[in-house]
Amino acid sequence: MKTYGFLRVAAARPLLRIADCPFNAQQTVQLLAEAETRGVNVVVFPECGLTGYTCHDLFHLHSLQQAAADALEQVVCQSGSIYRGVAVVGVPLAFAGQLFNCAAVIHAGRILGVVPKTYLANYKEFYDGRYFSPAPNATFREVNFRGQVVPFGTDILFRCRSWCDFLLGVEICEDLWPPIPPSSLQALAGATVVANLSASNEVIGKASYRRQLVCAQSGRCIAGYVYACSGWGESTTDVVFGGHALIAENGVLLAESQRFQRQAQLLVADLDLDRLQHDRVQTTSFNDARRCWEPAISRFRQVEFDLEITARQPALARPVEAHPFVPQDVATRDDRCRDIFQTQVAALAQRLTHVGLPPVAIGLSGGLDSTLAFLVVCKTFDQLGIDRNRILALTLPGFGTTARTKKNALDLAAALNVPIREIDIRPLCLEQMRLMGHSPFGISLTHETVESLTEKLRHLPPEKRHDLTFENTQARIRTTLLMNSGFVIGTGDLSEIALGWCTYNADHMSMYNPNASIPKTLVKFLVQWAAENEFAGSTRATLLDIVRTEITPELLPTDTTGAITQATEATVGPYELVDFFLYHFLRFGSAPEKILFLAQNVRFDRDYAPAELRRWLGVFVKRFFANQFKRSCLPDGPKVGTVSLSPRGDWRMPSDAQVRIWLENWEKTAES
Repeated sequence: MKTYGFLRVAAARPLLRIADCPFNAQQTVQLLAEAETRGVNVVVFPECGLTGYTCHDLFHLHSLQQAAADALEQVVCQSGSIYRGVAVVGVPLAFAGQLFNCAAVIHAGRILGVVPKTYLANYKEFYDGRYFSPAPNATFREVNFRGQVVPFGTDILFRCRSWCDFLLGVEICEDLWPPIPPSSLQALAGATVVANLSASNEVIGKASYRRQLVCAQSGRCIAGYVYACSGWGESTTDVVFGGHALIAENGVLLAESQRFQRQAQLLVADLDLDRLQHDRVQTTSFNDARRCWEPAISRFRQVEFDLEITARQPALARPVEAHPFVPQDVATRDDRCRDIFQTQVAALAQRLTHVGLPPVAIGLSGGLDSTLAFLVVCKTFDQLGIDRNRILALTLPGFGTTARTKKNALDLAAALNVPIREIDIRPLCLEQMRLMGHSPFGISLTHETVESLTEKLRHLPPEKRHDLTFENTQARIRTTLLMNSGFVIGTGDLSEIALGWCTYNADHMSMYNPNASIPKTLVKFLVQWAAENEFAGSTRATLLDIVRTEITPELLPTDTTGAITQATEATVGPYELVDFFLYHFLRFGSAPEKILFLAQNVRFDRDYAPAELRRWLGVFVKRFFANQFKRSCLPDGPKVGTVSLSPRGDWRMPSDAQVRIWLENWEKTAES
């Protein structure tokens, strides 16, 4: 089975009876059987799960110690025939006259190693120090458990021979809470997954703090973190346990259980080990820390095992957003839009102040990108206390301009009290094509007027509407007019920059571009957010109509009814797919084959057949590699998110890099 780098993990909370070890072992085995049916590779159980954490002084009794060892042996023996993954089970074990709070790592019917708890909670309601010895008290590195010599200690990591990116570290409950948890050193030593067996009771506000701890630690470690906590059966006397289970990856919470449930639970999620390795390679400070802590991490031992990957249903058990740049939660989305808008305004204000507050020129097409940039300019001028009369908006209708977009551009400028000038670029384009000796679409220009040429162009059949010189002439004349009018504000967005969907030295160029790192799907939401939160009346109506307008460069002639004939998404693909591909390609370095797998596990705004997803992915890959030369000389613009294509910071790529490796990977998808 192809895993695409996903390791399936689970946090288990079996039913539990305090001090009833045979029952607890049976419940543990039952959840292991369920984990097998769900294709889980690693299952983490709660702290002292085979006895119960709240046994207190019963821990000192030989009978309970013996029963705990018997229960562990039962789990080891029975798991070998029902579960092919790795199980991490909590159990108190006595060795050399000391009792340790341990995690037993089990695989293929044997114990791979035993990891004792390092930090014993001994405050407030906790009294671990009364029952257990801390890990540093152990003077041995191996123990004999029922005839098997087993590695013992906090210096053990568990390496999968058959999956080199999977290296497991283990810590127990309180180990997570001190300033430097054991998992920090485990991660520096290479651990990509950390298991935490916990018995954390519930008090007001603790669940939120626990969630923050788990997410933050997974982020600091750039690792997957599986946290399994004791549930309601553990509750006794003054303490109540909610069975809080959490699975996080590099600062992001992938899955969380419902607390205070009376039934057994198995919380399942897929960790992306490829993504973790990508981020570790990219985050150089993570690897710098290895050097600083070399004496501590050099002591780690590795216990190796092989892992058999089984079929999984569903194919992917983790959330994958169809629109990764746009938060799904409305409140979060509003906050994100507000932050981005304020960032754009602050950046543009700095640049304008630095160059002496010149008059600015901006082209208004009635489309999304120019609208967003225009709103940013207006807000910037307001913050700087400059009259909006120093903003020169130009609307530059050409052969493909529609009445709808032209009206929206004029209405928007009027609503925001900005002077706008309309310049028909068709005569300039006609004259320039004559000077070049160009015959657009095979039409001789010798005797053509603007009106006669426009009428002929409207009657062109679809198969003849291809003329790059005709399109580029319009784009460059527009930019020339803007450049001669003031400090030019660029409008192109991140998605267009990625695809090279801009004319070199035309809309590709400006003095400053506030939209440079905002993808198209987010531009749309930003304009909609501005309409709903910043404006009212006719301005809001105009902005919402712009949001609903089909995306087009308006460079090819309209038809006989004045409707557009050039839909951008028909050429480069739906922008929701473009932005999905862009996000996973740039943010995580995902290969085309994996990106396609992820796309097939997503519900987009519209349904796409697998062949359609594959086709548009191929278009994206080819265009991305073919157009780096345009990105190599982009104007300045503010970085607002984790993905950016600025050649000065985020993305340095040879303009002549070959696409072969990525295309070969993409071509493999035709076979699957």
